[in-house]
Amino acid sequence: MAARTSMCCRWFNRHNSLRNFRKLFTTCANGSVQRMYSSATHKENELGLRDSTFTAPNFVASLKSSKQERLRDDGILPFSAFLTDSFGRRHSYLRISITEKCNLRCQYCMPEEGVKLTPRGQLLSTSEVLTLARLFVREGVDKIRLTGGEPLIRPDVLDIITELRKLEGLKTIAVTTNGMNLAKLLPKLKEAGLDLINISLDSLVPAKFEFIVRRKGFHRVMEGIDKAVEMGYSPVKINCVVMRGLNEDELLDFVALTEKKPLEVRFIEYMPFDGNKWNFKKMVSYQEMLDRIKQQWPNLEMLQAGHTDTAKAFKVPGFKGQLGFITSMSDHFCGSCNRLRITADGNLKVCLFGNSEVSLRDVLRSGASDEELLQIIGAAVGRKKKQHAGMFSISQMKNRPMILIGG
Repeated sequence: MAARTSMCCRWFNRHNSLRNFRKLFTTCANGSVQRMYSSATHKENELGLRDSTFTAPNFVASLKSSKQERLRDDGILPFSAFLTDSFGRRHSYLRISITEKCNLRCQYCMPEEGVKLTPRGQLLSTSEVLTLARLFVREGVDKIRLTGGEPLIRPDVLDIITELRKLEGLKTIAVTTNGMNLAKLLPKLKEAGLDLINISLDSLVPAKFEFIVRRKGFHRVMEGIDKAVEMGYSPVKINCVVMRGLNEDELLDFVALTEKKPLEVRFIEYMPFDGNKWNFKKMVSYQEMLDRIKQQWPNLEMLQAGHTDTAKAFKVPGFKGQLGFITSMSDHFCGSCNRLRITADGNLKVCLFGNSEVSLRDVLRSGASDEELLQIIGAAVGRKKKQHAGMFSISQMKNRPMILIGG
């Protein structure tokens, strides 16, 4: 992969005819890259690609040939050159936001006043979502997670899952939901082919839940969790964003949930996004959480994690479920990152904390071929940095509110 990316970078740098292609990104004086939202049009892409001394098919063939030759030498199974970055990370996990709308107003996710939603015509249509999904799966993605906003309020979410289930090579279809509509939809979701469920829940105290999400609905979420367990989902993952002065006093109560049910409670360090008023003092670190839990359960066991797992997993001996920690701020896991994101308006984000984006929607709507799409995707993946900035740098960066990224 390094050879492919090195070749690709030298090619781009050597040919001034691709200057317009670089308009997909804006580089600041300090060297940081700012995103171009959906205004990055295919016309700009085409100007550079059309003048290239390589035609699209030849370029694709050269990349694939180089990649396959290296793989044969290394004895590694083939994986798409376009989804492998310059550090050898293979991106087999795609998160697709299918709506910006949400029926909650979580404090860490969006500003209190809400966000300006993208006009409907600028959002990905169902056919565009499926077209991109097919392309990524063909290139090696084997897990797709539908996010939002709140994905379960999209009217055709069942149709999308049904069609995704037909994709050969796609092993896992997952959804991250706030759980408000989960109980009533779950039988049909399972029938459509949903494999995994993540449910956001930040407090076990109804009044505090309403304060955090700025809406009522605690009992509906708990009903959805129980329904998922009843229908055989195991583990049912519970995502809890821990914020000092708000819910860090409930850590032990959340761990206790895993005693009798096949739940995986995942404690997430509070992360900065536009409008969520992030403050370092509000963040409770992984180590602090772990120390507090070990005071109650000193025999807490650390579990073996997969290479691309985001959570550090633990288990109280004898408990049915387990717990985990998402340590994005205090101990990043960028080296094993295999995730890409597509926003509801069709922008590709190669890093949750990066503010560079490229519009796949505009490329699609221009009538571009799969090969042209892959060139755009491959260039974006090739630009992915070794790791995201430190927590204090992230807090100063301009980035979308979490709800517009797909959390």
